[in-house]
Amino acid sequence: MADRKIRIGIIGADANASWAGASHIPALQSQPSFVLAAVATRREASAKAAAEAFGAERWFADPYAMIRDENIDLVTVAVKVPAHKELVLAALAAGKAVYCESPLGATLAETEEMAAAATGLHTAIGLQGRHNPALRRAAELVASGKIGRPMSARVAATTFGYGPQSPSAYDYFNKAASGASFLTITTGHVLDVIEKVLGAITELDARTELLWPEIEIVDTGEISRREIPDHVDLIAKTASGAPVSVQILAGVPAEEANFTFEIRGSDGWLKITGNHLAGVQVGDLTLSSSAAFAAPDAPVATGVGPMAADFWKGAAINVGEVYASLARDLASGTHETPGFDHALHNSRLVAAVERAALTGERQRNLA
Repeated sequence: MADRKIRIGIIGADANASWAGASHIPALQSQPSFVLAAVATRREASAKAAAEAFGAERWFADPYAMIRDENIDLVTVAVKVPAHKELVLAALAAGKAVYCESPLGATLAETEEMAAAATGLHTAIGLQGRHNPALRRAAELVASGKIGRPMSARVAATTFGYGPQSPSAYDYFNKAASGASFLTITTGHVLDVIEKVLGAITELDARTELLWPEIEIVDTGEISRREIPDHVDLIAKTASGAPVSVQILAGVPAEEANFTFEIRGSDGWLKITGNHLAGVQVGDLTLSSSAAFAAPDAPVATGVGPMAADFWKGAAINVGEVYASLARDLASGTHETPGFDHALHNSRLVAAVERAALTGERQRNLA
């Protein structure tokens, strides 16, 4: 694909309200190596509207027809998690490169099946926070030894979501069967960011709480039951040797949501901060340190696209970095972009958090 544009088809690019419209579309618009060849939804009207809104060459009301189309090189799956498996497996069976949102599967078993099916193919998983330029520079700074041996680290992560209220459209995040929960999404992203900088998590001990078992559905006034935890405290050991303490809290006021990752080394310190209300994976990050470092690279995408509500401001930044990495792999035949094997590792980490919270026992040999 080095001599032509990568033809991408996005499943789930709804023009009315979608993560794909807020992040994937503007992330692609800034990169000349891609062309939005098609969009697909489950309904003809929404597919047509999305193609018009996003400038796609074609539209499909049948996602599987788009997957089979020989004019599509890369399939992006940006729909609710329970629908991932069938779409991803179909795309892999068609020999397509696949970018899927995280978590990959609704269950660990589903994730294992998709990871096995992806052998030899180009894949990317939507754990986009680790691709942020500031975070990449932080990882280089730690690896360089400029702050000495990492001694300890502390992470405080808060998000506006998963609080005492929810619109009906997002209530599925509160249900265990959805596979898309505070643990699999918010906690999964935070753990992945930690591993990017400090290396693999090898041991962990965790406790979880369900602070709001009943939530108000704001657009209907109904009460819904939350089935998954909305607070996590954990202590982990990392491959760098540094232990890290982590607190992940949901439901804070939007203006108070933030992310702080502090690392103390034997010869100095570094700090990574962010303040996107949706979590560390969505917005940009800032790096500071006692050691000198080169400024992080400018992100390849900064736009917010047609779905540019304030809630999603900056959503294209990290997603754009994933696409840029995947484009390099497709052009050169390499497999540097974290894909479905990495998604499986992350899902196993989340499962370890759940086991630790349930049994009270430290989880070991996780790398």
